[in-house]
Amino acid sequence: MEDHPIVREGLAEVINKTRDLAVCGEASTVKEALRLIPEVKPELAIVDLSLGEESGLDFIKDLRLRFPELPVLVLSMHDEAFYAERALRSGAKGYLMKREPVSVLRAAAMQVLAGEIYLSPRMSQRLLTTLAKGGKAAARVPEDRLSDRELDVFKLIGRGRGASEIAKHLNLSVKTIETYQARMKEKLGLETADELFRYALSWVSSTEAP
Repeated sequence: MEDHPIVREGLAEVINKTRDLAVCGEASTVKEALRLIPEVKPELAIVDLSLGEESGLDFIKDLRLRFPELPVLVLSMHDEAFYAERALRSGAKGYLMKREPVSVLRAAAMQVLAGEIYLSPRMSQRLLTTLAKGGKAAARVPEDRLSDRELDVFKLIGRGRGASEIAKHLNLSVKTIETYQARMKEKLGLETADELFRYALSWVSSTEAP
């Protein structure tokens, strides 16, 4: 699933030219994907975490609940060091950066289809190190301390959304959003809402740039 048509079409063309792989369906929105999956019955879902205003992590969690036998491989432009572990916790079976060559895409897809987990060697080592420390990795950056839902709110703040708009988008109360904002300020070492907004704006600008 990919919300940019040109990227999606290019990816489909690459996959269809790759041995042992073929595209059986494409979707640009969560709603479209959930409708299409029962019709085409894919053996693997390739999902981008960047889905416009929708949460890729929430979508993966939804897929795990609705289609528990469907393995998910995340193909993303976002740094695996920040998102891979979150994606696995959400239910994905693999995480692959878009900059990797087609041969790695095929290897990752086949590994996930075989019932295994795919991560880059670098990320695999990082998670093994985390396990060796008892499953508690030190935060590389302050944003690592945010929960998945706090991260959703954080990104929407960085896109210029106000508390009431975020609450409506996430089907939460304004009070709940304000609680998330207070927690984020504490975790990020910030004092004011304006500091949180500037921090979120800078983070979104640097991580979601084309």
